[in-house]
Amino acid sequence: MARQYFGTDGIRGRINADKMTADMAMRVGQAAGCHFLRGDHRHRVVIGKDTRLSGYMMESAMVAGFTSVGMDVVMTGPLPTPAIAMLTREMRADLGVMISASHNPYEDNGIKLFGPDGFKLSDEDEAAIEALLASGCQLADAPDVGRARRIDDARGRYIHAVKQSLSNDIRLDGLKIAVDCANGAAYQVAPSAFWELGAQVVTLGTNPNGKNINHNVGSTHLEAIQSATVAANADIGIALDGDADRLIVVDEKGEKVDGDQIMALIGSQWAADGRLRGGGVVATVMSNLGLERFLQGKGLDLVRTKVGDRHVLETMKAKGYNVGGEQSGHMILLDHATTGDGTVAALQVLAALVKSGKPASELLHLFDPVPQVLKNVRYPSGSAPLEADSVKRAIAEGEGRFGDKGRVVIRPSGTEPVIRVMAEGDDADTVEDVVDTICGAVEKAAG
Repeated sequence: MARQYFGTDGIRGRINADKMTADMAMRVGQAAGCHFLRGDHRHRVVIGKDTRLSGYMMESAMVAGFTSVGMDVVMTGPLPTPAIAMLTREMRADLGVMISASHNPYEDNGIKLFGPDGFKLSDEDEAAIEALLASGCQLADAPDVGRARRIDDARGRYIHAVKQSLSNDIRLDGLKIAVDCANGAAYQVAPSAFWELGAQVVTLGTNPNGKNINHNVGSTHLEAIQSATVAANADIGIALDGDADRLIVVDEKGEKVDGDQIMALIGSQWAADGRLRGGGVVATVMSNLGLERFLQGKGLDLVRTKVGDRHVLETMKAKGYNVGGEQSGHMILLDHATTGDGTVAALQVLAALVKSGKPASELLHLFDPVPQVLKNVRYPSGSAPLEADSVKRAIAEGEGRFGDKGRVVIRPSGTEPVIRVMAEGDDADTVEDVVDTICGAVEKAAG
């Protein structure tokens, strides 16, 4: 059954419209709190947020919701999403909440929930919370209302944890690093972690004002970090997104290094060190064919999932892999974190840079991506163009033109009436033509 509130990564929307209101936040707190009131211990939830102006409103409303059903609340202030996952498990909390809309603009906000194990909630948990949102919750008796407190050492705990992801012999002395924190959740912790390990750090996107998160900075606006890296003569540039669960790198020349290249580096390095589990890497259907060929050349597998870091994580847990991610920059390293962590992934890249002694431009471009084209086709709500025979024929013909030298991926959006058409192959002209032909068929079928 389709869910009303939860999407692919929690609940998200424009603030004070639709789902993202103070009333809704309070109700989610009540519903999630009731669902996790298990056992006779004193129950606790950890709440973090990014730097959006609306974070104050949403945090206060969720505190009211959780305490009203008898949960104690610990507030951390602005911290990366993976920090909340880590603290939830470390503090033996029953639930963790991250108030963030990730890489979206400040007008949006969202709610991400973590279970006591630090992993994002299952579909079953989310469905149960939605049911409680519809039916309402039993409020606590007066003596059982929860308490709320804010902790001051959360940043230090997280910095210590991410530094522990490196062996003690790794130092970043002599490295000059440009770091773009997107005016978001990592604006204090990421530069501090790199500096404490010995790096010279040049920062940007570290002056949040409530409205500038992700605004022309961060992993989705790379022009800022590319310019800053070259201008500072830095060895490498690190770009995070608003809640710091995503990483994109640029080399010393300002050239982009996407998630596929980062997975290639970490996967091959861990395999060489005997640390890679599962015999390969988990990625989505959007990862470039070049990554798959590179890993095959190393005797490693690439296991593909549906788009979304939760699908990557589910496959990693089910099949015993410890390295996975997305082309967009979500890097999941299960030896060190229970969700995507841009800072932890960045430290793995920096460690490889130190060990190799090579410039980033040589180390980080491990394969040549094959030409890849992605186009979106919007269709009238209610129509089903992918069911048309003409579209099915166009897709089959496109796949036939590639054979084993390329791929076609057709993906309906989960949030809007859009069909995403992606193709990749060795010949750029063929790729472009296949995508255009399929898009044309979809448009015609959709009327």
